[in-house]
Amino acid sequence: MSLRERVAGVDFSGARDAGKNIWIAEGIVTTTGVKIERLQRAADLTDGGTAFAPALNALVGHIGTLNDHVVGFDFPFSLPAQLIPDTNWSAFVHRFATEFKTADQFRNHCRDLTGGREHKRATDTEARVPWCAYNLRLYRQTWAGIRHVLYPLIEHDTARIIPTQKPVSGKPLIAEICPASTLKAEELYVPYKGRGDDLRSARADILKSVTRRGLLSPVRGRLRDTIIDNSGGDALDAVLSAIAAARIADTEPRSGLDQIECRVFF
Repeated sequence: MSLRERVAGVDFSGARDAGKNIWIAEGIVTTTGVKIERLQRAADLTDGGTAFAPALNALVGHIGTLNDHVVGFDFPFSLPAQLIPDTNWSAFVHRFATEFKTADQFRNHCRDLTGGREHKRATDTEARVPWCAYNLRLYRQTWAGIRHVLYPLIEHDTARIIPTQKPVSGKPLIAEICPASTLKAEELYVPYKGRGDDLRSARADILKSVTRRGLLSPVRGRLRDTIIDNSGGDALDAVLSAIAAARIADTEPRSGLDQIECRVFF
């Protein structure tokens, strides 16, 4: 049973043109799976835009309005515990936003601490995520997500981040998810991002499979075409993120490690 009747999934980006690459899927949990009611880019949100700053500001503002939703974001919410000197996760986020003014500064700091080695959190290993939080492919997304999304949400107390914060009625619940982890858990993971008929067919097959399993209500027409035709797989990832959000049943941290490293829900 889902924590809340309404869910959303965000396929995130920390790129300069983030508004073009961030997709938000919103829907309602039904007996036939998540019914997607709206799918849009951050560039199309109120006061949004293609560029990084307006896109993320608009995204944070929009998330704050989803007060009855569980929202899944696909970026790391934290780092391995050995890289966090703070006593709690909220203090870590505050220091992170203050200390790391650029993504490269953040990555260099992690690499200096680890001698260039890439360490994963315990939850990364459990969820079988592809990269650590400061990997070359992911560090900009980690930095942008923590500094420009989580930090303003917790500083203004407009959302609750699980499992590190207790849910509050009337505020959105924000959870870290990973679309690839959800697909792996369902044994549905295959390459699906990119151009070409084979990869388009892979996106269509994934959509069909999650529908047949009752995770997603049938999508048709323009919505289906948008998800399948988006070659980057971002629209599909937003939908998968909403599915992952709907699968969350427990907000309690399982251990002290969850309270500082957060948790990937899949």
